[in-house]
Amino acid sequence: MLGESRRLRRGLDESVRTSGRRPTGWAILAYVLLTLGAVIMVFPFAWMVVSSFKDAREVLSPAILPSQWTFANYVEVLTRTAFPRWFMNSMIVAVLNTASVLFFCALVGYVLARMRFPGKQVIFIAILSTLMVPTEMLVIPWFVMSAQFGWIDTYWGLLFPGLIPGFGVFLMRQFFQTLPRDLFDAGRIDGVSEFGLFLRIGLPLVGPGLAALGIFAFIGNWNAFLWPLIVAQSASMRTVPVGIALFSGEAGSAWHLIMATSALAIIPVLIVFIIFQRQIIEGVVLTGVKG
Repeated sequence: MLGESRRLRRGLDESVRTSGRRPTGWAILAYVLLTLGAVIMVFPFAWMVVSSFKDAREVLSPAILPSQWTFANYVEVLTRTAFPRWFMNSMIVAVLNTASVLFFCALVGYVLARMRFPGKQVIFIAILSTLMVPTEMLVIPWFVMSAQFGWIDTYWGLLFPGLIPGFGVFLMRQFFQTLPRDLFDAGRIDGVSEFGLFLRIGLPLVGPGLAALGIFAFIGNWNAFLWPLIVAQSASMRTVPVGIALFSGEAGSAWHLIMATSALAIIPVLIVFIIFQRQIIEGVVLTGVKG
């Protein structure tokens, strides 16, 4: 009996190993479709990067790889265009807006999740209602306000629409609601102020949410186009997306330079994605967190 049970166990183990090594037909079809989709999405990006190393005569040729790789396009873009200024403007806007989003959205989310006061739910619903308003409908009020306060063609004009987004408040409130209330009650008994509870207990425990929110805020502000196009009226205040769009019209058929500027523009976003890709995936999942 013991030998029979051992043979049966070995047979079961071998069956499990065999089934694990042989994917089903549906799994193979899924792999093929995912690979095909990945190739379709990556090919334009790869073609853009490769074309940025071609000269003006070869950039429109059917050959994928250049006959001679050259960095002249990058040198010309960095030395003869305003791209460094556009890059600096985008970096200032993205970094400052991300810092503001992380601090103020976390602070407001903490207040809405952990403090009791009249009208709290009304305020939260009002903040959520802003998520249903398209950005295109807000452009005119933003522009009128910017004109009244003298913010046209200034860094403050570029910054203020993204300082405290409603989505960030919602996300951080959901995170703070998942924390045990006993931790904050214990801190209050020890004499810690409410702001101290936020800094010393709340923020360290919602690190994943802060990371996801910061990534989304940086990428969103770096890629913003419509509002910077309207408020930045001088060439020196353009951001990278606006600068590339207008440069494409000014450069005409200089596709080798357009490809070089586009390749340079994606470097910060690419670095953020490579370093924080796990947090980006977690952030997509955590956007559906329920309190």
